[in-house]
Parts: sequence; C-alpha cells; structure tokens
Amino acid sequence: MRYIHMERKSILYMKTLWVLMLMVSPCAAEAQGETPSIRPTAVYTTIDGEQEESTQFSGSAPLKGSFTANPENEGGWSATYEWRFRLEGEEEDYLTRYEQDTEYTFTQAGSHSIRLYATFVQGNDTVSYTDEYWAGQEPLRVTISESSLKMPNAFSPNGDDRNDIYKAKKGWQSLVEFKATIYNRWGQKLFEWTDPNEGWDGTYHGHPVKEGVYFVVVNAKGADGVDYHIRRDVNLLRGYTETENMTGN
Repeated sequence: MRYIHMERKSILYMKTLWVLMLMVSPCAAEAQGETPSIRPTAVYTTIDGEQEESTQFSGSAPLKGSFTANPENEGGWSATYEWRFRLEGEEEDYLTRYEQDTEYTFTQAGSHSIRLYATFVQGNDTVSYTDEYWAGQEPLRVTISESSLKMPNAFSPNGDDRNDIYKAKKGWQSLVEFKATIYNRWGQKLFEWTDPNEGWDGTYHGHPVKEGVYFVVVNAKGADGVDYHIRRDVNLLRGYTETENMTGN
C-alpha cells in the first residue's frame, strides 16, 4: 500500500510539471496574444526637407522613403525580413531589401507598392507574414508624379524681393537630373546650377551684369523618362517693377 501511495504522488508531480511546461511554451504564448507581429510604417522626406508619415503618399521625385518594421513580441524569436518594392502593372519586384528597417529614394514615376515579408522562428515554431498575410492587407503605397519643367524668359534682380532670381517656374516636379547654364550674347558662361530650387541672381563674379538679353541652356531628366533640352533668351530687366506691370506702363 505504501508503494501505491508513493506512485500516486509521483504521478501528481509529473502532471504538475507538465502544466508548468505548457505555461512557458510558445503555444501558450500564442494563446496569450504574445505571437510576434509586424506593423510596417513609412516616413517620406521631400526635396524641400518636409517629412510626413503615411501609408498612401503622393509626391514628386526624388522622394526619400524610410521604412520601419516595428516588430512586437519578437523577444526569443529569430527574425528575417524582406522589403519588396513593385511598380504597379509589373509582375516582378524591382527591389528587395533584407533588413529590419530600410530607406529608398524613388526616382521613377508611377505607383509603387511596398510590402514587408517577415518570418519568426523559435525552436520548431514558425510565424510568417508572407503572401497569405498580404492577401488580406493593403501594402504601403507611394505615387510619384510625372515630370514638369518650364523656364521663364525674364526676371528683375532689383532688390525688391520679387522675381529677383532667375530659376525654374513654380510647379516643376519629379526631376531626377537638372543642370542650367547662363551665357551672355558672346557665348561666355556666366553661371550654372544643378538644383531647380536655386537660380541666377544676375551677377558675374559678385558684380551685377548689365540689363539686356542673355541665354539659358537647360538639360534635365524627369522621373517618367522625359528628357528636357531647353534653350531660350533671358531678359534681365533691373528697372522693372510689379507696380509698373500692373498699371500697364
């Protein structure tokens, strides 16, 4: 009888141990809502330095995107990540990045989808966020606009803070390459710049040039593949004022 009593105590001890093992097992973690997960986010930085977090963003190239996986409950799990970038209408990804967080500068016009594929492994347990997961989820998406560029034919560097700089007209967008050069009527190069936000202030070696007609040559390329080759006269009018123009004088 004593032997039977000890055997029952042993069985009770094993049952207790088994319950404790279940409480700390991966299956128990899942039951308690502690399965590893991802929450991909994107922050976009425009050429002007402005930042915005968004799941659906539209902008002009070049546009920098910073993508973050934001994993949760991944402690104790081994993780692998794949950021997949695809252009709308294409069947294949044009870029894959194997890192938890990544950055990419968009220079091609169109709608781009971004998906994060993640796999977590712990022992014999695997949690995956791949095709099946994204079948029911909207990807991150960014749309890059078609390019546009126009150059004015005149400016008035007279110090009134109105039209003092000769540069691309407002509304230019999605330019991935840009170079403009100013020449005088004898073909002498006076100034050049590579940022469409900047321009010529009407000086040469720090000294104001005379009023008159100059010449600009612009070579640029858009995110949509359009090449711009602009050659036109530039009228430098120091005596021009907005008031005179508005009154018709």
